[in-house]
Formats: sequence, C-alpha cells, structure tokens
Amino acid sequence: MPALENGVPEDPKIAAVLLAAGESRRMGVANKLLLEIDGEPIVHRTARQMLEAGPIEAVAVLGHDSTRVGHAVADLPLAQVVNPHYRDGQMTSVHAGLAALSGPCAGVMICLADQPMLTAADYRELMRAFAARGDKSILVPTWRGRRGNPVLLAWAHRGAILARQANLGCRQLIDRNPDLVFAYATDVDRFVRDIDTQADYRRQSQG
Repeated sequence: MPALENGVPEDPKIAAVLLAAGESRRMGVANKLLLEIDGEPIVHRTARQMLEAGPIEAVAVLGHDSTRVGHAVADLPLAQVVNPHYRDGQMTSVHAGLAALSGPCAGVMICLADQPMLTAADYRELMRAFAARGDKSILVPTWRGRRGNPVLLAWAHRGAILARQANLGCRQLIDRNPDLVFAYATDVDRFVRDIDTQADYRRQSQG
C-alpha cells in the first residue's frame, strides 16, 4: 500500500454505513448474510470488524429479511434503519444510511455486509488513507486495477446524494466525478471480494 503521510491522525473522524438490505438472489434460497463462517453469521462478522476499526458512528441499513438480519447484529453497537425501498437498488440503501447519520464528520465509509474477509486493520488502513488523500474527496480501494469496497466519501457529498434521491448513488458519484477520486492501490484482494454465490461461500468457509 502507498506510504501514508507523516502526521496523519490515527483516529480520523469517519462514520460507517453497513449495507445489509439486499435480497441475496444469487445465493439461492439462503440469506447469505445469515450463513456462518467459523460459527459467526457473515453480517455479524463483517459488522464486528468494521466496528473494531473505530468509526465515530455506525448504522446498519436493513431491508430484506430485516428482522432476522437485525437480530443477528443486535448485540453490536450500531444503529439500525430499515430501508422500505431496498428492492429499488443499492443506492436507496446508501441514501437511507446517509440520512440516518447524525454527523457531521470528516467522511463516511460505505461498507458491504457481504465482505467478511475484510479485517479491522483493512478498514483502519482505508480510514487513515482517506485522511491523507490530499485534495480528493472520494476514496476507492483498488487491487490490480479493479475497483473495490468500501468507498469513503467526504461528508460534503452527503447533501448532494440525498438531494438527488434515487438517481445518484456511490457508483454514479464516482463515474461522474473522476477528478475527485483517489484510487487507493492495495496489495490484497480482500477489497474486491464479496460473497454472492454458494461457490463464493464455500471458498471463504474453507479459508
């Protein structure tokens, strides 16, 4: 990973939004977020690692199977909000999460609940890289040229995303504003991996 600048704060003021509202269609009948790895539901494992990175505020956005998913993370210190429009796409969950934050803060980390391979150290690295980003306002981790997640946005983008409602999410913001993007090159593929299918789950479960 690129060297971080001297004087970068160890605890940048970053809020976190965990997107956990999807329908898990490619997994089949199972809700992938409730499948277990080493005895821990995927959504809990992901949320726990995210929280251990030390965001100043965290909210989980629920939708499909919201009662069970919410129960799976009920012991963790993060707020929960249900997105009634989750079937309309991921950007509606981004909006719901951003709207639920009390803020303001330096930035917001938009996390995917189906990335249980990410560690607290991974999240902290991105948070510190965001603090050292210079004049850019969006950080996107990359691995061998592939864009990954989570994405970090300066707080100033929150208002624009919410004002445009359903026609602007993280991907649209990145595509429309390449000059604002800091592509943060990483050495590991965890940032570009998630669990969508049974094959993905088997690979992760087997280490």
